[in-house]
Amino acid sequence: MTNDIEHRLKNKDINPTAMRLLVLDFLTKQVAAISLNDLEKGMGPSDRITLYRTLKTFEEKGLVHSIEDGTGATKYALCEDNCDGDQHHDLHVHFYCNTCKETFCLPNTKIPEISLPKRFQTEEMNLIIKGICDQCHPG
Repeated sequence: MTNDIEHRLKNKDINPTAMRLLVLDFLTKQVAAISLNDLEKGMGPSDRITLYRTLKTFEEKGLVHSIEDGTGATKYALCEDNCDGDQHHDLHVHFYCNTCKETFCLPNTKIPEISLPKRFQTEEMNLIIKGICDQCHPG
C-alpha cells in the first residue's frame, strides 16, 4: 500500500485506519462499481458491518458515491477529486451491462441539467443506461 492511499483518506478528513486503507486500496483496483457483497468477497475474512460503515464514511466524506442500478444491491464507486461531504460534483451517467452484470461509471457522460417545476428541489440524481458494455459487445 502506498502513501497515496493514506493521503487520499487524509485529504477527505478520514482517519486512515488499517481497514480503511485496505478498502480504499481495493476500490482503486476496481474497473466497475462494486456492492457490499463484492467487497466482502474480495476482502476475504472481514467484518461485514465494518465494511459497510467504511463505505458509508467514504460516501459521507465524498470519497465514493453510491449507485442504485436496479439490481437491488447498492453499488459503490470512487468519486472524482472535487466531491466533498456536502455534495457530490461528479453527476455522470452509469451503465449497467445486461451480459456481464457489471455497473460502470461513465464520468465523461454528464447527466444533463434538468429543469424542475417551481418548489421542487433536487436532492439526488441517478441516471442508469442498460445495454451491452464494450467488453461483452460481439462486434
